[in-house]
Amino acid sequence: MSRLTPPRPWSPLSDDAWLALAPYVLPRAPQGRRIADLRHRMNAIFHLASTHGDPWKNLPPQYGRPETVARFFRRLTHNGLWHRLLAVLAQSALNHPLRGIEHLICRATRRAARIGGMPLLLLIRKLGLRSALNGPPWLLPDPLLSEMLARAPHPPLVATRAGLATLRRHLKTLKALTRTALGRRHIPRSVRLAWP
Repeated sequence: MSRLTPPRPWSPLSDDAWLALAPYVLPRAPQGRRIADLRHRMNAIFHLASTHGDPWKNLPPQYGRPETVARFFRRLTHNGLWHRLLAVLAQSALNHPLRGIEHLICRATRRAARIGGMPLLLLIRKLGLRSALNGPPWLLPDPLLSEMLARAPHPPLVATRAGLATLRRHLKTLKALTRTALGRRHIPRSVRLAWP
């Protein structure tokens, strides 16, 4: 069942939320050294994710260099953090500590959508967490509709006027459905920002 996560104002991670989140976060940099304050970095990511599309350079100075946090965010995304967190959210009970930060996780997943690509979009659609989509679902690609179109039967070619008219209507419908399945190439920023 598809659902929207109710928005919550940003606040730093509570101890319970951090204890639930910490096992999923990468504790080391690619060079092998430990990251000094993971909780602080995750607070930085969630703080910026809770704003509507602000660039990394607008990160408040208390979180450190924006480039460092952005690089850490990309590493987490490539490592599949958001995929794992969404899967856990879909299976967790309502009183699970991660449910308290579900809105922040969904907002961060929106930021990760371009990096995560189609696998992340498929997972979001499969789990029904519409809040994690980076735009209205009807403007985003729909891989399931694409598969249905590929399996759709085609009308037989008939060399009569009625047969050609039927074929034209069928092709026009397929064209419209294909356009819907592919989604919009560009979603206007105003639409993305208005999406809850």
